[in-house]
Amino acid sequence: MLRQYELVERVLSYDPDADEAALNRAYVYTVQKHGTQKRASGDPYFSHPVEVAGLMTDLKLDVPTIITALLHDTVEDTLATIEDIEANFGADVARLVDGVTKLSKIEQMAENERAAENLRKFLLAMSEDIRVLLVKLADRLHNMRTLHFIKSPDKRQRIARETMDIYAPLAERVGMYEYMREMQLLAFEQLEPEAYATITNRLVELRSQDGGQVDAIALKIKQALAEAGLHVEVSGREKHPYSIWKKMAERHVSFEQVTDIMAFRVICESEADCYSAMGVLHTTWQFLPGKFKDYISTPKSNGYKSLHTSLMYENSMRVEVQIRTRAMHMTNEFGLAAHWAYKQGDRPDGAVGWLRDLIEIVDASHDADELLEHTRMAIYQDRIFAFTPKGALFQLPKGATPVDFAFAVHTDLGAQAVGAKINGRHMPLRTQLANGDVVEIIKRKNAEPQLSWLGYVVTGKARAAIRRAVRLKERAEIAEIGSKLFEEIATRVPARIGKKARHDAVERLGLMDEEDLMFAIGAAKLTDREVMEALVPGCTAEFEDDADWTRREHAISIRGLTPGVGFHLAECCHPVPGDRIVGLRKKGEAVEVHAIGCFELANGIDADWLDLSWGKRSQGAVGRLRVTLYDRPGTLAEMAGIFAQNHVNVKRLDQVETDHPFTTYEIDNEVQDLAHLTRVLSALRASDAVAQAERI
Repeated sequence: MLRQYELVERVLSYDPDADEAALNRAYVYTVQKHGTQKRASGDPYFSHPVEVAGLMTDLKLDVPTIITALLHDTVEDTLATIEDIEANFGADVARLVDGVTKLSKIEQMAENERAAENLRKFLLAMSEDIRVLLVKLADRLHNMRTLHFIKSPDKRQRIARETMDIYAPLAERVGMYEYMREMQLLAFEQLEPEAYATITNRLVELRSQDGGQVDAIALKIKQALAEAGLHVEVSGREKHPYSIWKKMAERHVSFEQVTDIMAFRVICESEADCYSAMGVLHTTWQFLPGKFKDYISTPKSNGYKSLHTSLMYENSMRVEVQIRTRAMHMTNEFGLAAHWAYKQGDRPDGAVGWLRDLIEIVDASHDADELLEHTRMAIYQDRIFAFTPKGALFQLPKGATPVDFAFAVHTDLGAQAVGAKINGRHMPLRTQLANGDVVEIIKRKNAEPQLSWLGYVVTGKARAAIRRAVRLKERAEIAEIGSKLFEEIATRVPARIGKKARHDAVERLGLMDEEDLMFAIGAAKLTDREVMEALVPGCTAEFEDDADWTRREHAISIRGLTPGVGFHLAECCHPVPGDRIVGLRKKGEAVEVHAIGCFELANGIDADWLDLSWGKRSQGAVGRLRVTLYDRPGTLAEMAGIFAQNHVNVKRLDQVETDHPFTTYEIDNEVQDLAHLTRVLSALRASDAVAQAERI
């Protein structure tokens, strides 16, 4: 275990201006707080945070990170609080310790409550400061180094499996390959003890037989490159037992058949030298087709850069060679943490690409403090992770709300949602969720999805479910209007209309059922005449020449137009006979007829203006109304009754807003003229069912 002065000296070796007093206080604080606690090995518990701090000094991290490593278990395992940490060591350290503590709590979730992939993503997302993640990875690495002291084989296996599934891939994700390899090796020893022992013993035998072959090959590679004028460093090693075992499993071969057991690393002075070295090696020894990979021109997503190739050495021996610069090597082994080795802007070219979108930020950072400021960011910026009260984890897009969460849990829960508690507090359904929120959905059995939810939900599942529910609700409401209109139509046929007549009418019209009939009437898909003919065939013969019953377009005539010139009524203002009107004529287009008070006319439209007036024929004009109803049973039917009493043909009805206790509709009505539309508005405003009615 590192002694207090040794830890301080390590930090001072790369940061002469480090706060010695703060480091000493943190060391003493963790020793005092953990007191007589022991680890499974019998060592004092505080030896663990001290060793984790030592791992942080290997990465040359700043003083707050070293202090965080020393204190990272105090809040969880002692009586210390985050407030105590902040009072003694400042807000920055308190925030980092709190971050590591949160990650530890997630780690303790039962396996059946989280998937390994989700947990990896969640750990990343919760690590808004990269230093939190570095401390957590070092914490796990040191725990793996001492795993053999745990007596329970089941517990050792569980921790090793978790390390293999979550922490080793997490280390790889952030480019810390050195940590990844050691974690995999230590976990492999626990998970596959027989395979580990067999491969390790074979490697020992191979080492005793080869007579220093690794060093000899490394020397040959260096000589070949030196003769070409390249100054390089070459090192060789046998591959790790876990790496060899993986190859054996993937290729279904024995140990003897794994030919590329040796790997060599060539460190060059520049990127250009890397490509030159590769050319020399490929002309000196035969390279294996399909084994060459260029991660310099196309780095991995975590910023890893290197050239990889496999050569056929003497006696048909395969050797793997990796070629890179020293800066690439530092980045490849320690990811973003490698930057702390290059303080005060003394960094090599080609800064670390820990994440692709961080490359430019890192390159623009002039010193470690600025870099630190820029790395306070969520790694998965486009995602958040939230929990049910029972601990189930759900991944959602950033900006997701409790409504999105409810539909993610189950469609029925989303449909019945009426409120939400976030971290135990009642919050509006439009509240955006944050990482780690615990969300409890409050539901009511007869509740329905609201159209207004579409204004703030972000998931496709929630949007689709809300739209589907709203469409079904709208269909029912339109069918209700259709029922009222049907009653009025039925009074005009020369017979009493019973169930059989309605059933026969449905069949004659080719519809599915009576509800379809009412919907078709309410949605203006059927004319009154068609409904009457379906109920009592031949009953409309006397109206054959009456324009009210024909299916052709209702005739509207406009004075002031050249004969034969086409026109259409503007959709923005829906003019009806009785409105003062004006025409806009653009070259090659039909004349557009607007009401004189239309807001669009104030926008300076580039067109010729025509003074127009209504002709004698004025049947079929459409006026648009905006009607707000009280949201209670029967109000929609009462509105439909008003339309029927005033002989209004509803062409379109859309529910546009729900704001309890009101529901607002936009309705296109076929009217005779302005006076007819005004009578309809007056009747609507006089109704107790209507809160507001206006023409738009």
